[in-house]
Amino acid sequence: MAPDHLRVTYNDVHNIIRRSAVHIADFKPDLLIAIGALRRTFLKDKSTKRNIPIHAIGLSLYESLPGTTAEQIGNEVIRTQWLGPESGKILLGRKALIVDEVDDSRKTLHYAVSELQKDVERELAALPESERAAQRTKFAVFVVHNKLKPKFAELPPDIPYFVGAEVDDLWLDYPWEAVDIEEHDRLAALQHHK
Repeated sequence: MAPDHLRVTYNDVHNIIRRSAVHIADFKPDLLIAIGALRRTFLKDKSTKRNIPIHAIGLSLYESLPGTTAEQIGNEVIRTQWLGPESGKILLGRKALIVDEVDDSRKTLHYAVSELQKDVERELAALPESERAAQRTKFAVFVVHNKLKPKFAELPPDIPYFVGAEVDDLWLDYPWEAVDIEEHDRLAALQHHK
């Protein structure tokens, strides 16, 4: 039997992020780290009204990539793109919001947080001890959708976790994955009217 699907439109994502931005603004991020495709934001620096810088990282859990084995797919997070060789320096002293479209198993989010924290710790170790506390990066996480299911990993309790919408454990079809966007939107409209 095919899994149940929830078709999400660009407007759905837009509205979820817009509503969530009000709550996320209290964290006052000054850097966004987008995992994968999600890169749109409503958060602006309140003092300058400018967009907050966005950096992207690529992580894959379910894709078949060159050099991956069948055993890795769904079990091991593969890093496909990172902030660069000096990622820790980019992060020092920042309030970084890690953004992903969905929290499914939490493996990808856990990997991103853990690896970014390691990058920061490496940079902090090179600083005089008296400067480390002021330069420690504060992280938070925002997911557009959180699937209501058991997770395979935990996030550190001191990291704020923002959720745009809670959803059942359905297969989420995002518009940026659609080949025929008109058909995707038509099917989404049918789902919304059920």
